[in-house]
Amino acid sequence: QVQLQESGPGLVKPSQTLSLTCTVSGGSITTNYYYWSWIRQPPGKRLEWMGAITYSGSTYYSPSLKSRTSISRDTSKNQFTLQLSSVTPEDTAVYYCARDTVLEARPDFGSWGQGTQVTVSS
Repeated sequence: QVQLQESGPGLVKPSQTLSLTCTVSGGSITTNYYYWSWIRQPPGKRLEWMGAITYSGSTYYSPSLKSRTSISRDTSKNQFTLQLSSVTPEDTAVYYCARDTVLEARPDFGSWGQGTQVTVSS
């Protein structure tokens, strides 16, 4: 069974770039036809899909975050990475990585990591 694990700094300063890595085990990120997503949940708010990278390496982003978001992958390490630039305190959230068969990962379907808290503060 596939497992996903987020990793990265828990504290980022305003204006810096947030970088998180999702390490996948029990399955390859190049397996047809999965989407590998990043999702976040700010305190007191609903889940927000940020973007995804496909099994073939194509990327898709939420229009509201597209200008600040980049998702890439390292197939040799079976990892995919999120970079969010110019962060503000409003980017404080629990960040999740997930695998699904649709573009925007669904909470009750697919496989999700446990999530990692990221706080943006000086």
